[in-house]
Amino acid sequence: MARTKQATDVKKTLAARGKRYGDFADHAQITQDLKDVMRATEGWERLTPSMREALEMNAHKIGRILNGDPEYADSWHDIAGYAVLVEQQLEG
Repeated sequence: MARTKQATDVKKTLAARGKRYGDFADHAQITQDLKDVMRATEGWERLTPSMREALEMNAHKIGRILNGDPEYADSWHDIAGYAVLVEQQLEG
C-alpha cells in the first residue's frame, strides 16, 4: 500500500514539474548543450569546484526557463543565489 502511494506521489510531482518546466528530455538537451559549451572553454579549468557547480546549476535553471515557464520567479531567484554563493567564497 505504501509503495503505491509513493508511486502516485511521484507521478503527481512529475506532472506538476512537467507543467512548470516542460518536457524533461527537451530540458535535458538544452541544459547539456549549455554545459558542453561551458566545459569546452579554456576558462573551465581555472574554476574551483564551487564555481563550476554554480555555473552548472545556473545552466540547469536556464534550461528550465527556456523550456518551461519564464515567468516563474523562483528560477531567476535561484540563479542569483548561486552567484551569491560564489561571491561569498571569493570575499571570504
